[in-house]
Amino acid sequence: MKVLFKKMKKANKFALCLYILALLGFLISYGFFVKAVLSLVGIETFARICLLVLFFLWWLFYLLFGLSTLLTKKFKKFGVLTFFQILFIVVMVFAFLVISKLYSKLEMFTNQEYTTYTTNLIALQETELTATSKIGMISNNEDIEGYILANTLLNKENLTQKIEYYDDYFTMLNAMYNKEIDAVFVSSNYAIIFGSEEVFENIGKETKVLHEYSEEMKTKTITNSNKKLTEPFTVLLMGVDSEYDGLNANAAFNGDTLMLITFNPNTLTATMFSIPRDTYVPIACNNNRSHKINSAAAYGTECVINTVQNLVDVKIDYYAKINFNGVIDLVNALGGIDVDVEQPDYSVYVKKYGEGRLCESNSWRDMANLVCMNTGMQHLNGEQTLAYARNRHGFLASDLARNRHQQQIVEALAKKVMGVSSFSDFEKLLDVVGKNIATNLSTTQILSFYQTLKNMLLQGLKGNDFINIQKTYLEVYNLPVMIGGMQLSALGYYENSLQAIHDALEVNLGIKNEEMIKTFSYDYNEEYTSPVIGKGVRGGTKEAVVPNFIGSSVGEVETWASNNGITLSKSFVCSDGVPGMISNQSVSAGTLTRSISYIVISINQVCTGSEPPNNNDPSLNDPNPTEPNDPNEPGNTNPEDPIKPDPIVPGGPGEGEGEGNETTDPTPDPDPVIPGGPDDSSEN
Repeated sequence: MKVLFKKMKKANKFALCLYILALLGFLISYGFFVKAVLSLVGIETFARICLLVLFFLWWLFYLLFGLSTLLTKKFKKFGVLTFFQILFIVVMVFAFLVISKLYSKLEMFTNQEYTTYTTNLIALQETELTATSKIGMISNNEDIEGYILANTLLNKENLTQKIEYYDDYFTMLNAMYNKEIDAVFVSSNYAIIFGSEEVFENIGKETKVLHEYSEEMKTKTITNSNKKLTEPFTVLLMGVDSEYDGLNANAAFNGDTLMLITFNPNTLTATMFSIPRDTYVPIACNNNRSHKINSAAAYGTECVINTVQNLVDVKIDYYAKINFNGVIDLVNALGGIDVDVEQPDYSVYVKKYGEGRLCESNSWRDMANLVCMNTGMQHLNGEQTLAYARNRHGFLASDLARNRHQQQIVEALAKKVMGVSSFSDFEKLLDVVGKNIATNLSTTQILSFYQTLKNMLLQGLKGNDFINIQKTYLEVYNLPVMIGGMQLSALGYYENSLQAIHDALEVNLGIKNEEMIKTFSYDYNEEYTSPVIGKGVRGGTKEAVVPNFIGSSVGEVETWASNNGITLSKSFVCSDGVPGMISNQSVSAGTLTRSISYIVISINQVCTGSEPPNNNDPSLNDPNPTEPNDPNEPGNTNPEDPIKPDPIVPGGPGEGEGEGNETTDPTPDPDPVIPGGPDDSSEN
């Protein structure tokens, strides 16, 4: 050792300093490099370990052989070794910076530690808040924006008005419009959340914000499975229609776009199930009161997940909440996508824009600046893609057509992402995704998808489809229902169609074995297309609602009550109406039949002078008639107007039905609004 130190003292001082600095620099950069490489969990584990071992062996080699060449004054060899030593230092530092940058971008949407929640106290434009005013508030004490922050705002602004509590937002908003209360607490996104409903389509213009309060709170962790993406999994895509970039992970949003996807990395098969926004289902976080499924979004992400999970009876492992406005940047970052744009089929729309054209408002919903495109296979930019994803006015089956378009866009985006090859494009993509997607996938879980991506790329290089996509279609029928005192047009679903979709999801997840197809016919003159799961499958128990009996005969009601096991009570009233016809009913039209057991009808009777109505019907003697059982379907003892039923759907109520019937989409509203038309003020 003494001899070694003596030789080092005699060595060239510059070369010795360079040698020591190269050794220390390598060790430091190697430490950071190890940290970065080990963070890439699931990506070529064997290759990563081998790389780390090779770099360490090189360091040992330079430590010994570099010193030997230095002491023996073989400066040429020493210079070559030191050059490679410095080169490896640069490589490791660069790799560390790149990996760290990519990792941090992934964490932008996988590790949203805090969410900003905002509550607004709103009132109709003409309303002034006074000491005697009444304020509506959601009764659920776990609702952050509708209850928790609302109470904070009450104290902050010293509001002493009487508080009226409601079970759901639609009932509360309806009460405000009916002047039963003067103001309500809602999320700051209320105009978008509720504006998609016809009754509230102008809520943004018809109301004003009296007070606003925001608070940043720790993001609520939504439990999921610990599955790696190397095994079959489910993910729920939730579209957020926002007027700005970025989004909050758990805050309220509109739930017009819900798509459940199962993916099997072993077979590279995905099953996509788009759920119509008007599907009438129990809402998990609202005591399972039935409502349109998109209403669950007003209560936040977890409510939507639980509601969809209960409907489909398949566990949801992960979710991705996507800002629609971010789709513009995403598509543009990919250089556009190729989509087969569907030809609109609503005659008035086609007449306005012409055959082979589709037009929609721009991303800011500005009807004066329409975004148009030709139909057929088109290369769409970001604005056109968003317009196609939103458009529903041009199609008879409006929302179901929109679901098809969104499935097309997801498929086209997936294919385009697989073609990203440059680091700069990938980095740009992550920037867009980081701002506009929130998910409960961890960074480690996302990285575990690497092996599957590699297999998909290999399939693409072989000329095969990189992924097999199974599409589904839920058969539905019109279901006009009474919700919160309002008549809303919802969609019931055929149980057998949902069951077929459920089975397909479970088959793809490996939970259930696929049934063997024993017979198969094929016409070689026609191009074969994969069947759409659930399409054309009907049958099973259908929801039914109480009809509007005003103006009907007693016999019609008696038949209906008998067929549905409903106890009927009759009351006679003096009226100048048609004798024997019904003038009132105790349960509103649109109330779910299964939610009631008793109904009272009022029958017109001609009375002369002071003659009282003849109420000798024995069924009138029950002093305590049963009210509707479902608190979400209140009875209405004084309906003012007859209920206008929705148009009959082929295969739906009033039409022949049965499994195997030809599928026909539900008929839309009789006079849909056309984008850019004189009556268009609705949100998409």
